[in-house]
Amino acid sequence: MADFSYKASNASGTVTTGTIAANSRSDAYRLLRNQGLQPMSVSDSGGSATATKKASTAASNDPLPSLNTTQLLYFTEELAELLEAGLKLEGALKVIEQRQEKSGVQPIAARLRQRVRDGFSFSAALQDCGKTFDPLYCNLVAAGEVSGALPQILKRQCAYLTLISDLRRRVVSSLLYPAIVFASAIVLMFVFLTFLVPQLSVLLGKTGQKLPIITRILISVSEFCGQWWWAIFAFVGILILSARAAVRTPAGRDWWHRSMLDFPVVGPVLRAKFYAEMLQTLSTLVSNGVALLQGLNLMTSATMNVFLKDLLMKTAAMVGEGTSLAAALRRVGFFPPVLMDILTVGEQTGDIATALERAAKRFDRDLTTRISHLTTLVQPAIILLVALFVGIVAYSMIAGILTSVSSLKSR
Repeated sequence: MADFSYKASNASGTVTTGTIAANSRSDAYRLLRNQGLQPMSVSDSGGSATATKKASTAASNDPLPSLNTTQLLYFTEELAELLEAGLKLEGALKVIEQRQEKSGVQPIAARLRQRVRDGFSFSAALQDCGKTFDPLYCNLVAAGEVSGALPQILKRQCAYLTLISDLRRRVVSSLLYPAIVFASAIVLMFVFLTFLVPQLSVLLGKTGQKLPIITRILISVSEFCGQWWWAIFAFVGILILSARAAVRTPAGRDWWHRSMLDFPVVGPVLRAKFYAEMLQTLSTLVSNGVALLQGLNLMTSATMNVFLKDLLMKTAAMVGEGTSLAAALRRVGFFPPVLMDILTVGEQTGDIATALERAAKRFDRDLTTRISHLTTLVQPAIILLVALFVGIVAYSMIAGILTSVSSLKSR
């Protein structure tokens, strides 16, 4: 017997730590689950030979590749179908491991099958596979193991991964075209100022006539860009590096993450995306037996935006003190009133999971609408900006040419 230090959560989501005596690490996981605890981490604290040997073996394993969203979805869907077909977990993992198609899924399946054969629970084995399986995924699997509905949980996880992937794809695709058009406009401006305008200025300078002021301004800007282009690039590079360094500081990162949510047009899309992802995640967790407080803690750890993470931490702290979710969100002050109204109805009826799902669908529709507005407004605005620049340059060039031609005719 050896002592193992553990960190686990109970049915209410409260995280506890302590030590437990067990023959092995996998036995410690089993004992904790028998006590109604959901293990989050278990480590050897007594230095037993068996645990030390397993730890060293795990440390000596080759690093596993990280699965992208498509590969993770394929793995989850394949495993769910095999389990529904009646295969045991180890057998299902072996089938995936022996697939002919080469990808990062095979080594992941091999590692998981080895861990399961060593006595680890599937959720504990997932935690040993690097960053591919986040805490949300692992805890959903743990809930499926406890309830005996692992295939159904995996099917729901497939639906969740598909939904989240679709949300991100829509946001990225809506911003991609405007970004390409804007970058093209910058390249076009550089070509005009550094190649076309200098040639025109030489031609107009031979006439000896006084050019219109807008043409002279354009030529001056072109000459400056032609002579000091290296300084311009250096300044832009220093500005970008300085901004990145500032954002990496705690204060700068908090300011940047908060400011992104306030940007015109883009900010509302990012907010709607966060609401939809948060509510869909909480709905999936609560529907599968994870306590609301634990779900909030998991959502907090999975949120990359520092400002939003702080809001979720405050919400989780208030829920842990006995405050309802709707009241906690209302006190935080960032979330829209319609969300609190939906959650209040769910809390009154005792069906918070359904309320979360209804709210997730509501904000998913809102996200679709805002993405549509973003595409409708941003693309014409950038095209108009490009057209305005080209028009100013063209007018300046034509005005200079017409002035020169008129003076030649008068002679």
